[in-house]
Order: sequence, then structure tokens, then C-alpha cells
Amino acid sequence: MAGIPPILFTTTCYLTLNYTHSRQEVVFLDNEITFNEAIIEEREHGIREIQEQIGEVNEIFNDLAVLVNDQGVMIDDISSNIDNSHAATSQATAQLRKASKTQRANSSLTCLLILIFGIVILIVIIVVLV
Repeated sequence: MAGIPPILFTTTCYLTLNYTHSRQEVVFLDNEITFNEAIIEEREHGIREIQEQIGEVNEIFNDLAVLVNDQGVMIDDISSNIDNSHAATSQATAQLRKASKTQRANSSLTCLLILIFGIVILIVIIVVLV
């Protein structure tokens, strides 16, 4: 310091401090860029995960739509079967009523025929005995 003029020493110190300060700013900015890149990468990863989850939800809804459609067809089939069963039951009831009337009529006819046959036999016996 004895041989260096004070102005040159001050300028050198100022430049050294300025260089050190600039170097620190560059390091700080590099660190900030690295930090921001890490945040961007983390957000991109999060966005990719959300996209995958949305795709999975979409598949679930598509599967659910197929199931609902299939169940709708089954419900329509069940409803049709119920209607067919109702119609068949109504026809069966009508047939049973008709059969019951026919059976009662046949019973009455059978009784009448037995009665007539009995009277004919009684007349034959009376004629033979007289």
C-alpha cells in the first residue's frame, strides 16, 4: 500500500468489490433459475398426474355408461317379460273358467245320462217282469 497511489487502490478495491458483488448476483440468479426450473418440473409432473387421473376417470365413466345401458336393456326385457306374463296369466284365467264351465256342463250331462240310463233299465225290468 505504500507504493500504490490511494486513488488506484480505491479504484481497485471498488472494482474487486463490484466484481465480487456481480459474481454473487450471477450465483444468486443461477440458484434462482435452478429453483424455478425445479418448480416448473414439479408442476409439469403434477399436470401429467392430473392428466392420467382424468383419463382414468374418463374410462370409469365410459364403463359406467356401458353398465347403465346394459341395465337399461335388462330392465326393458324384465318389463316386457312382466307384460307377457300378465297377458299369459289373463289367458290362462280365461281358459280355466272355460274349462270349469265345460267340466260342470259335462258333469250335469253325465248325471243326466246316468239318470236316463237308469230309467231305461228300470223300464226294461218292469217290462220283462210284467
